[in-house]
Amino acid sequence: QVQLAESGGGLVQSGDSLRLTCVASGSIGIVNEVAWYRQAPGRERELVAGITLEGRTNYADSVKGRFTISRDNAKYEAYLQMDSLKPEDTAVYYCNADIEPTVPNGQYDFWGPGTQVTVSA
Repeated sequence: QVQLAESGGGLVQSGDSLRLTCVASGSIGIVNEVAWYRQAPGRERELVAGITLEGRTNYADSVKGRFTISRDNAKYEAYLQMDSLKPEDTAVYYCNADIEPTVPNGQYDFWGPGTQVTVSA
């Protein structure tokens, strides 16, 4: 069984920084693309940033230049460095990964439970 877990959320002030971590555990074969999503109250979940196995990245326009996604393939970890945070960044942040388990069972898309990020003005 593969699981994802996020950590690093919290309450910060506008302009502060946070670093989110996503850890994959279980019977992991290959971790392909990893992405961070967020969902604010009353809004749909949106893509924040993604990174491929080869390290290619993409970002939502709203976070370009402020957020940086990275990964450590040896540790099965991914990170989201968030700088110059704004109140509109307040949301629950979710880690999503395309993972091939060591024993294929038809499931390849995994989500973590989320971590709350709150930015006060």
